[in-house]
Amino acid sequence: MISNETSKHFSLLIMAIAFLALVYATVKAIEISNKTQISTSDGVYTSYISTSEAIQEKAHTLTQECTDRLCTVQKLLDFASNIPYVTNRFQQKSPQKTIQENFGDCDDKSNLLISMLHAVGIEAYFVLVPKHIFVIVPLSDRRLDHRKGIWINGKKYYILESTAKGSKIGFPLKYSLDEIDVIIEPFSNKKIDIQSLKYKL
Repeated sequence: MISNETSKHFSLLIMAIAFLALVYATVKAIEISNKTQISTSDGVYTSYISTSEAIQEKAHTLTQECTDRLCTVQKLLDFASNIPYVTNRFQQKSPQKTIQENFGDCDDKSNLLISMLHAVGIEAYFVLVPKHIFVIVPLSDRRLDHRKGIWINGKKYYILESTAKGSKIGFPLKYSLDEIDVIIEPFSNKKIDIQSLKYKL
């Protein structure tokens, strides 16, 4: 028969374990929040990037015939930009849901695009401007020499506009440089420290 003293110690142990589990869950929730939430002048932007197996498989399937990075990026951009653009005012969607529902706004489509780029090892960043988001990638390919890009700290990045159906790498910048609020790598949640910013060939 279990004594009252043993029962008391057992109850205290259970309470301690429950408390530690709560602390652990809280810390993990904060870590996830810090990796997905980005402070901007308009408030807080929450990214819905994905590293799921389904997104990885989709990205590899779409680019399996590509032999260079230019082809890889364009194939993924083609897929994202050809998903119908529909303004979604109520809730951001995961990349998987954007594919399943076959529509999305700039957040949904940019999250899908950058998730697929990440899946195939392509460096890419979010650019947040007033009421819009797009993706940029650095590419070294002479076929892009005639297209302007955003030069950040002396390095050239090409715009990928997922909301423009059939758009190409190096989409024209439709905003002034002053309107660029933040540039971020969403998988590490690190903002680029911008020392110089230009838009040119």
